[in-house]
Amino acid sequence: MTELELTDLDADRLLLDLPGTSLLIFTSIGCASCRWARRELGKLSLPVQRLAWIDAADNGGLVTRYEVFHLPALFVVHDGQFYGALQSPLHCAELTLALDTALSRPAEELP
Repeated sequence: MTELELTDLDADRLLLDLPGTSLLIFTSIGCASCRWARRELGKLSLPVQRLAWIDAADNGGLVTRYEVFHLPALFVVHDGQFYGALQSPLHCAELTLALDTALSRPAEELP
């Protein structure tokens, strides 16, 4: 699984162009759950091609557009289509189920 660091400057273009499924994760260094997610999510066997990390403190434009109110915040993009937020514990089985559920919904416009 690939891991990317996205910013206000490149996130839109990359998310529209990248094939497969991206798990978009907003984090911040001051958030204990975010630090845990950063350390552990890459070790899980998730059905995604990449984890796309966004530092919420440095990318206020994306935080505003995605309406991020809590951290970590997770979203799904598949083949350039936005499938919304994931509300799930950060464990493999629960995340896999949440991903499957999100991808079964109609796609939306990227925020």
